[in-house]
Amino acid sequence: MDTDIDKCRRFFSADRFAANAGIKIDAVCEDEVVCSMEIRDMHLNAGNIVQGGVIFTLSDFAFAVHSNLRRICGGDAGLTVGQSCGISYLRSPKGSKLIARSICLSRGRTMSVYRVTVEDELGNRISEMHGNGFTTRA
Repeated sequence: MDTDIDKCRRFFSADRFAANAGIKIDAVCEDEVVCSMEIRDMHLNAGNIVQGGVIFTLSDFAFAVHSNLRRICGGDAGLTVGQSCGISYLRSPKGSKLIARSICLSRGRTMSVYRVTVEDELGNRISEMHGNGFTTRA
C-alpha cells in the first residue's frame, strides 16, 4: 500500500477543526500513524491545564488518519467514520507538545478498532483511546 504522507496531508487539509487546533501529521505507515500539536494558550482550560477536548481531538484525528489510509492511498475502501470511542485521561502534560500514536488492533471490511496513545514530548503518557470505525461502501 502506498502510504504517501503528502496524500494524507492534502486530504486532511480540509479538516478545518484540526487545522485550527494546530494538529500536524508527522508520520504514516500501515502499522502506525503519528500526529502532534504544540500546546498553545488557547488549549488551556480555566485550571490552566490542557483541556480534555484538545487531547480527545488529537486522538480522534490520529484515528481518522489511520483508519482512512486505504482510501487516501488509492485503495478501494470507502470513508471510515468513528462509530464509538472511549478515552482515559491518565495525567496532565508537563511538556509543550502532544504526540499521538495510533495502531490498528483489528481491521475488517467494514469494522475496525484502533488504539491511540498520547504522550507529551517528555515521554509522559497522557491518555489512551480506543476508537471503533465503520467503513462505508467505496
